[in-house]
Amino acid sequence: MSPSLDGLAPDELLRYGRHLSLPGFGLAGQQRLRAARVLLIGAGGLGSPAALYLAAAGVGTLGIVDDDAVDLSNLQRQLLHGTSDIGRSKLESARDRLRETNPHVHVEAYDTRLTSVNALEIIRGYDVVVDGTDNFPTRYLSNDACVLLGVPNVYGSVFRYEGQASVFATPDGPCYRCLFREPPPPGMVPTCAEGGVLGVLPGLVGVIQATETIKLILGVPGTLAGRLLLVDAWRMRFREIAVQRDPSCPACGTRELRELIDYEEFCGLRRGASTMTESPGAPNAARPIDLTPEELRGKLERGEPVFVLDVREPWEDEVAPFPGSHLVPLQTLPGAIASLPRDREIVTLCHHGIRSAHAAALLHEAGFDRVFNLVGGTDRWSAEVDPTVPRY
Repeated sequence: MSPSLDGLAPDELLRYGRHLSLPGFGLAGQQRLRAARVLLIGAGGLGSPAALYLAAAGVGTLGIVDDDAVDLSNLQRQLLHGTSDIGRSKLESARDRLRETNPHVHVEAYDTRLTSVNALEIIRGYDVVVDGTDNFPTRYLSNDACVLLGVPNVYGSVFRYEGQASVFATPDGPCYRCLFREPPPPGMVPTCAEGGVLGVLPGLVGVIQATETIKLILGVPGTLAGRLLLVDAWRMRFREIAVQRDPSCPACGTRELRELIDYEEFCGLRRGASTMTESPGAPNAARPIDLTPEELRGKLERGEPVFVLDVREPWEDEVAPFPGSHLVPLQTLPGAIASLPRDREIVTLCHHGIRSAHAAALLHEAGFDRVFNLVGGTDRWSAEVDPTVPRY
């Protein structure tokens, strides 16, 4: 990341004037920013503030990986997008917003999910990766790809009122696997959609990620490499945990991880997956099977003695109650299994069908032989069967 040989245009001198007057930054620092290439994984809660501030700072090329569309529920925290962007591609919305923020910045858009197939190809050629993902498979994927390519990975995560930030995969520092060797059991850590997130928190953490990215580009000391910053936004407290490289880490320690793997399987998201290999009305002695909203409605209208098990959180049931269901949040399900009926069909449900699939697999492992999972959860039920159940 050497400084560009070209001087700054007159309007750039005005735009970046407050940088040029900074001791230790100056013209050379601004030229380094302009010559840099930064990849943002995700244009959501963390990617929004990071992208905006990196563009405003004058990073020459911003790559963005995202295949999602703007939804009304995003706008509480994803400030790259506005009300008029609802339904648009997040990449299109982000490109327009960043062009307005700084027309000197080139945006490279990747309308795809980051996968084991494309990650190395996409990340190769970038100087820094900013990880704004909200799921474990992509975090491990981005970490491993960055370690293999020798690209620093600026990590951030948020949940409810708390956040984390660090810098991984530097030449001498630890990586994400040094801190979290194994992912948590599937469904045990709620997503932000399930557990909620304070809208300003991603802004706070995303700005920290942007700051660390700029420091990496400038080559200044004092980054978060080797330190995990913990943010408690509700109490406005910050604390650090030292993170050392683990010599036995398969990614950056032993280097036994030489290629990208199946991260969905690594995180346990393929185990216990439900299928439609049997008739929805037949007892399922092999494994849980999927039930569509229409099929569940048919069972209920016929008066079949179905036990509907809602594994969402209490606040979700309060916002969008599902008629006739029994609420047992997923994290409390293991302790409640003994109270569930074994002489009735059980249909598990949640918001989108992910937690309920894990619940169905858990019940099957406990010996329940007539377990179904409502695919698409309450959201699909509301869209296809009963619009009086609120979508959220």
